Amino acid sequence: MTWGITLILLSIIAVPSLLLSKKPNAKELLEKIEPYQGWIGLVFCFWGVWGIISAVLNLGWLTTYPIWWITLLAGNIIEAILGFMLGFGLINKLFLSKNEAAKEKANQLREKLAPKQGKLGILGIIVGCWMIVASFLFFI
Repeated sequence: MTWGITLILLSIIAVPSLLLSKKPNAKELLEKIEPYQGWIGLVFCFWGVWGIISAVLNLGWLTTYPIWWITLLAGNIIEAILGFMLGFGLINKLFLSKNEAAKEKANQLREKLAPKQGKLGILGIIVGCWMIVASFLFFI
């Protein structure tokens, strides 16, 4: 359930236009979060990568809980991508600043993913909700 909640929160931060269209006073909240967006993205990127590693390490779940395993993997892939996109500036500064080749590849990846950020955010909200529902269906 924690994976789903964190994915929904990250997706809301990643798609501010969706939130602003539903709640006009949300702009103030998003402006408060903006200075921390890089750190939030960095943490969620690593959280998503850790979730992908956990899914791979628990490959045995594929035989007993295939829907949950696929949900967990998909949710964490989305979380890692959205975290990378939100934390790109900080990731670039902290980890890639000394390696020009890695910096260039990261920039190319960012350019490919940037137009899809809104769709990934909406997909993240949907998958996050499903992760919460699936955690109740399969583990209670």
